[in-house]
Amino acid sequence: MRDRQIKNIVVALMLLVGIVFVGTMGFMFLEDYNLTEALFMTVITISTVGFEEVRPLDNTGMLFTSGLILFSFGVFIYVVTSFTRFLVEGVFRNYFKDNKVKKRIKRLSGHVIVCGYGRNGKQAVIELQDHKQKFIILESDKEVSEEIREETDYLYIEGDATQEEILEAARINKAGALITTMPNDADNLFIVITARQLNPDLKIISRASEDKSDSKLKRAGANNVIMPDKIGGQRMAKLVVQPDVVEFLEYIMLQESDDVTLKELSCNNLAACFSGKSIRELGIRNITGANIIGLKKEGKYIFNPDPDIILSSDDNLFVLGNPVQIAKLKDVLVKGRD
Repeated sequence: MRDRQIKNIVVALMLLVGIVFVGTMGFMFLEDYNLTEALFMTVITISTVGFEEVRPLDNTGMLFTSGLILFSFGVFIYVVTSFTRFLVEGVFRNYFKDNKVKKRIKRLSGHVIVCGYGRNGKQAVIELQDHKQKFIILESDKEVSEEIREETDYLYIEGDATQEEILEAARINKAGALITTMPNDADNLFIVITARQLNPDLKIISRASEDKSDSKLKRAGANNVIMPDKIGGQRMAKLVVQPDVVEFLEYIMLQESDDVTLKELSCNNLAACFSGKSIRELGIRNITGANIIGLKKEGKYIFNPDPDIILSSDDNLFVLGNPVQIAKLKDVLVKGRD
């Protein structure tokens, strides 16, 4: 929409310049006016201000002036309309869109706050959107904020995420997680400290560029610290030595698929009939078709858990299966077997 309006304005200005040029050359050639007289005559003609002509016109000059008035009047209206539409529609569209965004932000709860909309921030937003997770972007760069407003329907706030009031405007007290992707480790550190103070239960994921920043960010309150350069290098090496393994895991973890998905399921609502039962006794594979490939028990991760492990309500299961199988497993864990 905005690009089309700008194109219309450029076309209108080109037409206006063109009509001034044609009118000036016409009066100079037909009426033998000098440049100043011809330009003045053209301007008063196309603007229809009603001033008298510089010198009396002959028949040819009057016909030329009549044609110039008719043609230039349409061009003039087009120019004015294009500018008015650009200003009025732009102001009103932004006004209503900004109000709509503010209202949606006020209703947010359990959302993810993404600080920074650079390369890492954009990728984080794409993943969150693919998983239908609510999120809001905090971006201080005006050009980037304008890009978000014009090209997406994302919720965003233009402001410095290191400022406490900006985090509060993003309803950090109601947020479920925060991802900070700022290129400067000091900014990430400040955001982590502020966010942890404002919401002690918040899950915080931070980017880091330098090795020494990892431990500092975790001490400041980050749950996890990601180093994109390090991960990128590891992935490239893995693709050399174990290409199929990497692609298989990425297919499971990163791709939206109706065939397979990896989910974490909590046992905090475990049905009474499963109390004190082992994984083998649950018969999850036979009932639902899903597979338990991992377990988080007492803060420790267990890969390919032994079928004789007893489950408790404090455990988390890592389950592999298609969406239907996962949904059935969720239902069985809560309601028990029929």
